[in-house]
Amino acid sequence: MKVIAINGSPKVDDGNTARILNSFLDGMKESGAEVELFHTRKLKIKPCLGEFHCWFNTPGKCLHDDDMGMLIPKLEEADITIYSTPLYADGVSGPLKNLIDRQIPRGNPKLEFRDGECRHPPCKNQKPGKLVLVSSCGLWEMSHFDPVLVHMKAYCKNMMWDFMGALLRPHAPAMGFLDERGEKYDDIFEAAKEAGKQLITEGMMSEKNIETVSRELMPPEEFVDSLNELVQTIFQAMKK
Repeated sequence: MKVIAINGSPKVDDGNTARILNSFLDGMKESGAEVELFHTRKLKIKPCLGEFHCWFNTPGKCLHDDDMGMLIPKLEEADITIYSTPLYADGVSGPLKNLIDRQIPRGNPKLEFRDGECRHPPCKNQKPGKLVLVSSCGLWEMSHFDPVLVHMKAYCKNMMWDFMGALLRPHAPAMGFLDERGEKYDDIFEAAKEAGKQLITEGMMSEKNIETVSRELMPPEEFVDSLNELVQTIFQAMKK
């Protein structure tokens, strides 16, 4: 089974999002999946210009000559695609959104009615796909992920993919606070790894593992106080 993971974090592997993602991918690899991981920060991807050359002038091929030329064939062959991103302005990071927009060549300019809605059909060579979202945010409540979940589910409808679920880590900076105290929370990464194994071997992720990845790390008031103290420390350091 082929898995393509796109990490949209500017911190690459040095961030809270990557900590969850890498555990998830480790579980997939251990279950026999062929996994390729790409980081948007290391890719050269220009923004879509809305010229639609990829539809009318050179069907399936963008006018830009950049890393999307290498990436789209890999995405077309993937059985599972993983989008991994910190939550920025209620959605995915800018580079990841850019990468999503640049997949217009995978669609058809014609329209059809599907499930009672007007949509573009995918290209004929498009294989059935599955999508998983991995995301973290610096705010306390799970509700902050609602907009990005709506986006990913709508995206799957357009692509005729199955949305397989999301591994979400709210109040992610709390992991750093616990690290400083020497407190353990390995169960979060173990659950992410197990979810990866399950997705490959069983075609699903258990609610137990999904909930463990998102579990509370500290009370909300304590988290807010700790984060505000960190912000104040950073401000003071910058003044020196």
